[in-house]
Amino acid sequence: MSILAILVIVVLCLIGLLHFYWAFGGKFAAEQAIPTENGQRLINPGKIATVMVGIALFCFAFVAYILYFYDLSSSHYRNYFIISGWILSVIFTLRGIGEFNAVGLFKKIKSSEFAYYDTHFYTPFALSMGLIFATLAYRV
Repeated sequence: MSILAILVIVVLCLIGLLHFYWAFGGKFAAEQAIPTENGQRLINPGKIATVMVGIALFCFAFVAYILYFYDLSSSHYRNYFIISGWILSVIFTLRGIGEFNAVGLFKKIKSSEFAYYDTHFYTPFALSMGLIFATLAYRV
C-alpha cells in the first residue's frame, strides 16, 4: 500500500503541475483535456480556474499523504482528514460516473478526442482515486 500511496501523491502533484503549465500558456495535451462536441469546446476554463484546479490537486495529494503516512491517532485534526478523504472519494467517484453528456462512464458524446482519453484514462483514473481515497479514509 505504501507504493500505491506514493504513486497517488506523485500523480496528483504531476497533474497539478500540468494545470499550472496550462494556466501559464502551455499547449501540450491541452486539447485532449477539454470536452468538445462537433469540434466546439463545451467549457472554456480561464487561467484562474485552471490554477485553482492545480492548487486543489496539490491539496488532494496532501490529504493522501496525511491519511497514509501521518499518525492521526492523537491529532486534533484526525476527523477533518478522515472526512476530507471521504469527500475526495465521493468527488472522484462522481467525476468517474460523469454528468451523462460529455464526461464519465455514461457520457453520450463518444466521438471526440477528449471522449477517447476520458474513456481510456480520465474516467478509470477518477474511479481508482475514489476507491483509493475511500480506502485511505477507512483505514485511519
